Amino acid sequence: MNEWRDLTRRTLGEPFVVERVRLVADDVAIEGAFRPPALALLPAEDQDFIAAFVRAHGSIKAMERLFGVSYPTIKGRLNRIAERLPGVETHEEPPRNEVLDELEEGRIDVAEALRRLES
Repeated sequence: MNEWRDLTRRTLGEPFVVERVRLVADDVAIEGAFRPPALALLPAEDQDFIAAFVRAHGSIKAMERLFGVSYPTIKGRLNRIAERLPGVETHEEPPRNEVLDELEEGRIDVAEALRRLES
C-alpha cells in the first residue's frame, strides 16, 4: 500500500500507465500498457476517504464522527471526488432519508424539507 501512496503522490494527478504487472503467487510478469481504474488515479487522501466511507457503510453521520467535520463538509468532499470520476452524476436531489435526517438534526427547517421531498 505504501508503494501505491508513493506512486499517487509522484504522479500529482497526471495520467499514467502501468507497464508491468507481476502475479506474485504464480511468479509471472505481464507487460503491456494498463490504465489504472479511476479510483486509483485519485490522490491517496481521497482514496483513504473513500475507503473510510465504504467501511462506514455510506453513513455520513459516521463520517462526521470519524473525521470530526460537519455534514456539509463530508458531502462537499464526496461531491468533489465524484466529479473526478467518470460516469458519476453529482447533481441529484438527496434521497428521502437524508432529507429527513437533516430535518431531525435541525440542519434544515420543515419548509426546506418539504421543498426537497416534493421535487
